[in-house]
Amino acid sequence: MTVTATTTATPRQSTTTRARSSGRPDRFVYGLLRSIPTWLLWILVMLWTVPTGSLLLNSFRTRDAQRSSGWWVSFTEGGWTLDNYGDVLSSSRQTGGLAQALLNSFAIAIPATVIPIAIAAMAAYAFAWIPFRGREVLFVATVSLLALPNQVALLPLLQLFAGGAHWTVPGSGTVVTLFPDLDLAGTPTAVWLTHTAFAMPFAIFLLHNYISSLPKELFEAARIDGADHFTIFWRLVLPLSVPALAAFTIFQFLWTWNDYLIAITMIGANGANYPATIKIASMAGEFGLREHVLSAGAFVQAGIPMLVFFALQRYFVRGLLAGSVKS
Repeated sequence: MTVTATTTATPRQSTTTRARSSGRPDRFVYGLLRSIPTWLLWILVMLWTVPTGSLLLNSFRTRDAQRSSGWWVSFTEGGWTLDNYGDVLSSSRQTGGLAQALLNSFAIAIPATVIPIAIAAMAAYAFAWIPFRGREVLFVATVSLLALPNQVALLPLLQLFAGGAHWTVPGSGTVVTLFPDLDLAGTPTAVWLTHTAFAMPFAIFLLHNYISSLPKELFEAARIDGADHFTIFWRLVLPLSVPALAAFTIFQFLWTWNDYLIAITMIGANGANYPATIKIASMAGEFGLREHVLSAGAFVQAGIPMLVFFALQRYFVRGLLAGSVKS
């Protein structure tokens, strides 16, 4: 006689145990992360915000207070002032001029965010739903540009913006202009064009993953109704792709707004076109005698991307995860 024992899982079976029994590594990791206590996560969040909070407190303290004591005694010793913010927003050439620098940052960040979104959205739709010869090869070639370090392309792009690209035909001495001299070196235009070029591969990759996951039946119904590709893209794809578009907007705007390397390379010594990142770096002055205004300048500069993130944060996780896993 054979005795068969059966085991029934209780409702109290842990998430980690259920995930492990499913045999899928992703579910196991997901269950493991869900088992982390909430109070531990809040402790990590609080520890992560300590440096930011200390910088904020120091931005309201005088120069002598910052040099004589730590931020943790600011509530008992005082030394509060708004002069630091007044200095960085003034028109003084020594520490001020940040207002103009913020406008320069907008002149860089807005085109460098809007243009890649517009081009990449159309390219992603074409790669996902328009069949044409060489589509797969072209998509792989575009995405593979993500492996190209941006730093190696900065000086060639600067040369391209400063003098164009010319080729001398061997033997004849004839000079052929491959790219005209647009005299863009030292201007914000050169910076946002560079950011646009660097952002295209990632933007196409991110938006393609989302757009390709849209139900095929929607496109078939639209074609039956006589809609062309532009109509489908404008009235169907764009409204449904808002989470992915918002996620890339956050990424790209934060990257271009906080950039220093590309801006200093393309603008050079043209101080009138400096964005906020370069201006803040020079606020300390010679020998760092005015380093106390750096914290105030940093928070003025950081306020804009924080507003953008909180305004679009509800789309952030949805845009990143959508299209990454298909059931």
